[in-house]
Amino acid sequence: MNQRNPYPPISHFALIFLLHLPLSFSKSPPTNSSVSALLVFGDSTVDPGNNNFVPTIFRSNFPPYGRDFPFHIPTGRFSNGRLSTDFIASYFGVKDYVPPYLDPSLTVDDLITGVSFASAGSGFDPLTPKVGNVVPIDAQVEYFREYKERLERVMGKQRTKNHIKNTVFFISAGTNDFVITYFNLPLRRKTFTLSAYQHFIIQQISQFFQALWAEGARRFVMPGLAPLGCLPVVITLYSSNAFLHRGCIDRYSAAARDFNALLQAELLSLQTRLSKKSPTFIGYINTYDFVVDIIQNVGKSGFEKVDVGCCGSGLLEMSLFCNYKSPVCLDASRYLFFDAIHPTEKAYYNLFRAGIPVFDYITRDLR
Repeated sequence: MNQRNPYPPISHFALIFLLHLPLSFSKSPPTNSSVSALLVFGDSTVDPGNNNFVPTIFRSNFPPYGRDFPFHIPTGRFSNGRLSTDFIASYFGVKDYVPPYLDPSLTVDDLITGVSFASAGSGFDPLTPKVGNVVPIDAQVEYFREYKERLERVMGKQRTKNHIKNTVFFISAGTNDFVITYFNLPLRRKTFTLSAYQHFIIQQISQFFQALWAEGARRFVMPGLAPLGCLPVVITLYSSNAFLHRGCIDRYSAAARDFNALLQAELLSLQTRLSKKSPTFIGYINTYDFVVDIIQNVGKSGFEKVDVGCCGSGLLEMSLFCNYKSPVCLDASRYLFFDAIHPTEKAYYNLFRAGIPVFDYITRDLR
């Protein structure tokens, strides 16, 4: 088995967009899917603990993170409990919890049914992961190639090829590129206008999709960005009076909104190119409207606190600053955010529920 380095060198196609997503919080319906596995790439929204094995301060493997996870274990998920990808894996019937690929204790069976390569603090801009010394997106693709080789040693090349073809690839990243790298660091703003930077990130995403496709991936799901101006930490840092008026900051949300439009256009472009070569399915989840609907309809779906996190003051705390000494709300299910940037388990569950039509669509030929 190869020893892993956290920093290695670097004719039917369908695309659906859900503009009005259901917001429910009920038991997942049973599924008879023949999905082989769920493979996950991205940032802290889908990192179940890879950063536990990386020399970075971007970690959450300590209380109060994980307080509502089974056995109250802080696994490294940036939430009080499960992530959307855990619910998705359970829905497909492959496993209940998606493990981090860098966990050395993983068995072959763990690998076969799916893992997450995601790393908290990562992004599509190559500069973004350098800020926190985390796993870059291109390194996550390298890990996937290594993953394939490990499967081939057990299953053989043809079985692995079929296995990958029926695997769902879930990609969630982009927030750090804008909130950290563009708006907070001067380098990118000196080089790019906001519009140019949005196009730059889209180009990186296109290359990422094509790299996975070249390795056999055929079923993709990617959520768009949430309204960045509604993140508690953004409100706190950039509002003129964050203590008296905690409204969303439109400049940041508009950046996400415009980016999402470009993302959808690029996925359509990928459709045109890739559909000529092999059956491929891409689903897009409209996270932006999902979050806006909750914020504009406080109390809907049970969310009563939408502008602060459950941990600490709810204004700034995250990662090391949300720790065992931090006061924590009694009922996280009333909160949209657990810390100042990451959603609660309930919010992740609702987002999963909103995406069910997408998951059903991209796997409909497997049912």
